[in-house]
Amino acid sequence: MDEFARRIEGFGDYLRHQARFSPNTVKGYLTDVEGFRRYLEENGFDLDVPGNAALQSVNVRWIRGYLKTLHETRKKSTIGRKLAALKGFFRYLVREGVIAKDPLVGFSAPKQEAPLVSFLSVDEAFRVLGCLPEEGILPARDCAVMEVLYSSGVRVSELVGLDWRDVDFSLGVLKVFGKGSKERIVPVGQVALAALRDYAAHQRGRWGREARGGEPVFLNRFGSRITTRSVARIVEKYLRLAGIPVRMGPHGLRHTFATHLLNAGADLRSIQELLGHASLSTTQRYTHVNLDQLTAVYDRAHPRA
Repeated sequence: MDEFARRIEGFGDYLRHQARFSPNTVKGYLTDVEGFRRYLEENGFDLDVPGNAALQSVNVRWIRGYLKTLHETRKKSTIGRKLAALKGFFRYLVREGVIAKDPLVGFSAPKQEAPLVSFLSVDEAFRVLGCLPEEGILPARDCAVMEVLYSSGVRVSELVGLDWRDVDFSLGVLKVFGKGSKERIVPVGQVALAALRDYAAHQRGRWGREARGGEPVFLNRFGSRITTRSVARIVEKYLRLAGIPVRMGPHGLRHTFATHLLNAGADLRSIQELLGHASLSTTQRYTHVNLDQLTAVYDRAHPRA
């Protein structure tokens, strides 16, 4: 194993144990850094020199060459992600004293247009929720899934990770664990709580499992914790039943939740807390106010409107 490969392994250990990144993030970062190493190897860069000489020889020319090949085959979002991984790797090398200067200082990710996010109008949301069935264990589960997603705005990963101990019926809140295992408390509406109570009763009848403690809230037909893909299928199913031709998954209900709160007068800071965003700029990208509402606010508020 050459020194470059050995340092990639050390970077992985750092991400896992010190930065405490999620397993998926660590895997992605290591894959991206290894991709750069392969590029160097395939283009005549000498990786077999002793010590840290190879790592110290990586300069702007090699970085630009690699990015040029990415531009020919990759989307801007993918390039930005790979560049972020490399930046993290070289910062790690500087911190460890392996190299004296970071070759990526001054580099920035390619600009990309913020994607348009699909979300439902209030009428569409009520049409979808009005299609939810009431009888049977799986229909009861589907009803609870949809109501909780729209009522709380939680991520799909947070939804599938819920245990019954995380549901406080008396206070009307959920305890969820977001990105980076950060815990937050989110309110959930009475309609969603009623759907959860109904589903809990069905759960006891179907599997004989009490809805309490460390038991998963949402189960599949075999009595195991539901997957994010299964939740996506549930959302797609009820959008189709409601006759809504919008292509969106569970994250679309999260956008819908945020947009409806914003349109009803909630401030961005509050929505940021509810969504568990670290940055307010993220919340701004995930929320939308329609032009009619903006115009109405302007007409009411501006003295020269």
